[in-house]
Amino acid sequence: MTRKGFHNGRLRRMREVLQGHVDRGEAPGVIALVSRRGEKHIELLGHTEPGGHAPLARDAIFRITSMTKPVTAAAAMVLVEDCKLRLDDPIDDLIPELANRHVLTRLDAPLEDTVPAKRAITVRDLLTFRLGFGQPFAPPDRFPVVRAAKELGIGMGPPRPQDLGTPDAWLRKLGSLPWMHQPGEQWMYNTSADVLGILVARASGTSFEAFLRERIFEPLGMKDTAFSVPREKRERFLNAYATNPATNAPVVLDPIDGQWSRPPAFESGGAGLVSTLDDYFAFTEMLMNLGRHRGERVLGRASVELMTTDQLTVDQKARSHWGDFFESNGWGFGMSVVTRRTGLQNEGSFGWPGGFGTSWAADPREDLVGIVLTQQAFRSPVPPPVITDFWTLAYQAIDD
Repeated sequence: MTRKGFHNGRLRRMREVLQGHVDRGEAPGVIALVSRRGEKHIELLGHTEPGGHAPLARDAIFRITSMTKPVTAAAAMVLVEDCKLRLDDPIDDLIPELANRHVLTRLDAPLEDTVPAKRAITVRDLLTFRLGFGQPFAPPDRFPVVRAAKELGIGMGPPRPQDLGTPDAWLRKLGSLPWMHQPGEQWMYNTSADVLGILVARASGTSFEAFLRERIFEPLGMKDTAFSVPREKRERFLNAYATNPATNAPVVLDPIDGQWSRPPAFESGGAGLVSTLDDYFAFTEMLMNLGRHRGERVLGRASVELMTTDQLTVDQKARSHWGDFFESNGWGFGMSVVTRRTGLQNEGSFGWPGGFGTSWAADPREDLVGIVLTQQAFRSPVPPPVITDFWTLAYQAIDD
């Protein structure tokens, strides 16, 4: 039996397989959503904590970490449409701390072995992660600049928003380091999104969260998405878990009263948000509808099309520190874009996961959106089986 392109029997397979991951202790619980042609299918499996008895509820609040990045990019594009930012304008006037950069002669060079930057950093550089600085995903002692960044505490590891200090102080620390690459020349992960969030705040004249709330969250009805969880919502918030490599058992990575229990001084555009299934689905629906949500336009169609178009050159992909990822993927504004179909997702699909156990993607050709939320952090940059199986299950359920 089929309903709007999903096969009911194959949707049941999704529940069975994901329940198996929960039963084997790979995640305390799983919330999964697949949507196609206006039809949503949701699975609520497992519990709020390992070995617990409280069932995972649909309105549970998760740390979505790097799924913050597309939201930050959307906020910047709102300001581009307002003509308060321009894609190819330098950011020096709003972020003078990063003006007049010096750049390492090579990534493993001593910190003093630099040359002047060839040009200023632009808004487009931040959106495409070509700022010139980021996380290379290499052993922490391999590069002197990475060691220095870790010592300064500018966020080169798992997100800890309370530890970043104020945006102004963070920028001063970042500005004290040489750049890893020339602006615009190389894709580097994460740091660009944090700088972009600060740029949005300064360009809008308000806090980053206040701008997000006015221009994105309230129009989309995202009532539980924020940079912290207030006390009155704390019963819906969950511990985040990591895996002890010695015992393979879950351990608390961040407790309910931890890093997200109070407003941070630094509202991180790279990995700072918490959200719920329905909140984030509203955001993805807006992108799938090319900027419109339930009759209200949040972004222009052309802006969403640009955000979800690959912006990287062949050479930039070849020099990436991310293995073979860019052989079949590109990068738009704050999210990846499938450029060659080597798996189930079609070319043009877009999205991005969060390292604390979440994932989201949209496939315009199939009119398909998928979201999966767990409390169990990834053990590596490669998503775990519970995430990869979810995407297989979403596509195998298509029946037309």
